[in-house]
Amino acid sequence: MSHLNNHDKIYTDLTRHIRLNPVFLAWMLGTTGLLGVCLYAYVLQLQEGMVVTGLGDYVSWGIYVANFVFFVATSLIGMLISSVLILSGQDWAKPLARIAEIIAFSFAAVAGLVIVMDMGRPERLLYVIIHARIQSPILWDVTVVTTYMVISLLLYYIPMLPDLKLLRERFDGKPKIFKKIYGILSLGFSGSVKHNEILKKTTKILAILIIPVALAIHTVTSWLFASTSRAGWDSTIFGPYFVSGAFVAGTAAVIMAMYFFRYNYKLHDYIKPEHFNKMGKLLVLVSLVYLYFNLNEFLVPAYKMKKAEAVHLDALLAGHHALMFWAVQLAGLIIPILALLFKQMRKPKPLLIISFFVLIGSWFKRYLIVVPTQEHPFLPIQNVPAYFKIYIPTFTEILITLAPIILVILIFSTLAKFFPVIPIAETIEAHEKESHEKTIQ
Repeated sequence: MSHLNNHDKIYTDLTRHIRLNPVFLAWMLGTTGLLGVCLYAYVLQLQEGMVVTGLGDYVSWGIYVANFVFFVATSLIGMLISSVLILSGQDWAKPLARIAEIIAFSFAAVAGLVIVMDMGRPERLLYVIIHARIQSPILWDVTVVTTYMVISLLLYYIPMLPDLKLLRERFDGKPKIFKKIYGILSLGFSGSVKHNEILKKTTKILAILIIPVALAIHTVTSWLFASTSRAGWDSTIFGPYFVSGAFVAGTAAVIMAMYFFRYNYKLHDYIKPEHFNKMGKLLVLVSLVYLYFNLNEFLVPAYKMKKAEAVHLDALLAGHHALMFWAVQLAGLIIPILALLFKQMRKPKPLLIISFFVLIGSWFKRYLIVVPTQEHPFLPIQNVPAYFKIYIPTFTEILITLAPIILVILIFSTLAKFFPVIPIAETIEAHEKESHEKTIQ
């Protein structure tokens, strides 16, 4: 009887948030309104052309492409937690896997739309497929982004079938149509031995398959830069450099989501302080790897000091972009590493604040990768308007950049509201196993 009571408590705790309430409706309405304003700015860009942005002949990739690289980077966290950690036997990460997959799918699904915003003629997007050239990294990017999005969705959805079965049988909230939707989405999953075996095998295959795809998605994105001869991009380390930076951004995003769910969905019994402690350690680890690649990115060109590299480094270290550069390196990487070495800083609230700075720093780091090198082309900038020399995004451009961020928030909010963010069936199974072990002892 006590087992049944515990099962009921777990089910109640993990489905308590699946209710339509005024706060959620107001949040969605307000967020959708903001998205509408940003989309109106994009309509203006379609009508007037790219002239409404700060982009020009020299800086043709601005905050749009920086945003795209950030989105692709953050989406890689699904692979790190759902595949690498869990397949390597780190069972503590299991309650966090679905949170990571929600983040992965949300960012991957919108990443493709982000790059469309940088196109002056978006209706020509199909030409990438119709007139595909295997030599083009852009074709590879489109392919791997789409593949990763599909696998992320499957890795989020398929392991949730047992939970959808429970919701199909036991959901008693409003509106009533939710129960029918859960029944359809459960795909007739019965919980039988055969179905469970198929589920475990499928999940394991997806978890293994997503690793090379995830590594490919950000490696190919880095090749879009590294395949050129521009100072700041002409580097052989861009593949692992981008991947390690992606893990930093994604880990910070998961920590922030953990904090939100723990306190707003009252999941204190399931997202525990030790989870924050371990995620803090993981953030230190991936940040140290990323710091290593940052040192490589700047020390080697500084040692050789070719003319173009000297101009680029001067702009970053002491010139127009110096304030942003040092703020990103210190507040977004070095100080968080030093702070997280102390256990007190790996508690929920301090870790939330640190993760916020890391995530914001990750976005501005992408800006520093994309923009400065374009302001120093090999050919001299002569007889052009002053605004061609220094890139400053316009207000319209900023609104358009905010649109995909808001869309990610909408997708994330919807999935997290109407589906369990912590696996119910898996939690019940773990609780039964723990109770059995205590009984034997």
